[in-house]
Amino acid sequence: MTATGTSTTSTTAATGTTGTYGPSTEARNLQWLLGNLVEEVPGVRSVAVVSSDGLLLLSSDPEERPDPAAEAARPRGPRGSSADLATIVSGIGSLTVGAARLMDGGGVKQTMVAMEEGSVFVMSISDGSLLGVHATPDCDMSVIAYHMALFVGRAGHVLTPEVRSELRKSMESFQ
Repeated sequence: MTATGTSTTSTTAATGTTGTYGPSTEARNLQWLLGNLVEEVPGVRSVAVVSSDGLLLLSSDPEERPDPAAEAARPRGPRGSSADLATIVSGIGSLTVGAARLMDGGGVKQTMVAMEEGSVFVMSISDGSLLGVHATPDCDMSVIAYHMALFVGRAGHVLTPEVRSELRKSMESFQ
């Protein structure tokens, strides 16, 4: 499973030449963390990182599906689309932040929605960005919450405005 990424163009300061390179180190690290979350945590169907304005920054949907049999066996996310998960995560995030304000509850740390056929977890990363996980109905909720907290702890300081912009452009190129 790979997270979505793209290449960027940069100018070398010493030579003034322009070349095409892959994603920045920070973006690759976030993609690796996201892929690791999906592959290593039992019950995770799909994962999305959403910016404070609701735009998809990272997704667990692969760019390519090289092995149709393995992909068919893998549990699907909402409608099979990371864009759908991003919309759900953004909506849940907005709703819970509004509820917390009305109740003077402080910042929202995590939200969990348990359904008959699965669960959705939403956790704040930083500056309003959110991590969303869609999981199977038989998942161990505490294990998923623990691994989400690890992701948030590792990703929070890396998700700078520059990296968010790079990730946003990367996702736009695939839509």
